[in-house]
Amino acid sequence: MIASSVLAAVLGIVLSVALALTAWRMVVGPTFADRFVALDMLTALAVAFGVLAAVATGRSAFLDVGLGISIINFVATIAFATFLERRGTSE
Repeated sequence: MIASSVLAAVLGIVLSVALALTAWRMVVGPTFADRFVALDMLTALAVAFGVLAAVATGRSAFLDVGLGISIINFVATIAFATFLERRGTSE
């Protein structure tokens, strides 16, 4: 039991580092595409945090939240790709 809590803490730290680096890319990214890829990564990290919370607590409700975030992210990615295509430039 202690080993699983230590593993969850280590994974939380790793995900936090990835979150910080991705947030940095979102702020600094020179193009819209860079920023949107960073936003996609942030939502993937949010899903990963939800899965980690579900495993650590034993509650499956966090998995439902992760699924909802994933679906919204998928639709947003399609909308952004359509926007860039209609704009005519990938900047």
